[in-house]
Amino acid sequence: MSVLVTGGAGYIGSHMVLELLGAGEDVVVLDNLSNGFRSAVPDAARFIEGDVGDRALVSRILREHPIDAILHFAGSIIVPESITDPLGYYGNNTCNSRNLLACAVDAGMPHFIFSSTAAVYGEPEYTPIGEDAQLRPISPYGSSKLMTETMLADTARAHPLRYVALRYFNVAGADPEGRTGQSTPRATHLIKVASEAAVGSRPGLDVFGTDYQTPDGTCVRDYIHVTDLVRAHLDALRYLRGGGESTVLNCGYGRGFSVFEVVDAVKRVSGFDFSVRTVDRRPGDPPDLVAGAGRIREVLGWEPRLNDLDTIVGHALAWERHLKSGRGTA
Repeated sequence: MSVLVTGGAGYIGSHMVLELLGAGEDVVVLDNLSNGFRSAVPDAARFIEGDVGDRALVSRILREHPIDAILHFAGSIIVPESITDPLGYYGNNTCNSRNLLACAVDAGMPHFIFSSTAAVYGEPEYTPIGEDAQLRPISPYGSSKLMTETMLADTARAHPLRYVALRYFNVAGADPEGRTGQSTPRATHLIKVASEAAVGSRPGLDVFGTDYQTPDGTCVRDYIHVTDLVRAHLDALRYLRGGGESTVLNCGYGRGFSVFEVVDAVKRVSGFDFSVRTVDRRPGDPPDLVAGAGRIREVLGWEPRLNDLDTIVGHALAWERHLKSGRGTA
């Protein structure tokens, strides 16, 4: 059987393709290259340029390939951008996911794995955050992902489709072997931006808000290595193929680091003291997001291997140096 990876030319999707190929899976990638790179997709995977919202194209792919699972990564992910362009996010994240689900149902697709987000929790009342916490997103990004989770649950009740929705916390780092990494221009993720500053690809970084109710006044986040994250998806695929029931799981380590702690780690690992400026808060940023990370271990048997901040930072820095040398995909 084959696996369809939407958004497989992007940051997380390209890591997923490598993990699937390494596990001996046959992989089909669908990506419109709006944020991804054709060069990030290995030759061993079949690449199709197109949009997940194109029902005719997706239906043809599902007819022509023996696909038994869809891993859905395609979507828009920048919280502040979603606040200024909500309809764009509902279109790309929610409407396109609806079209993809409709094709999956028409094709009798049994397994679906969805790239969701901790942004569905909004500003949680407690931390670490369990999967049973109230879902109160404070950005169109979070709302658009929650709508897709709702569609998945309703679809699975009406049709013979089982799913795993994985709620990502803060994904960072790069492939330990240096084969792929985050290459998207104008990225906003902290470790990516700080690594760019550390290698001289940008003059410095801004810290958005130092007046949060956290130990040092900056936002606290649970950073998960991208390779550990995609291994969780592979575990989810095995779980569904083994007859596992539909479920929703957090993807994080259960430990948070503040913005200042991350900046200090990047400076320490890189050996470079770059410029840091404090500015006003950004809209849509909750103060503290740390995963309750026990359930994913219990349900999937997932065990992280790279859950160390300096390791995550080291791999991110290695990829930035690769990009700066001109050998990367950006």
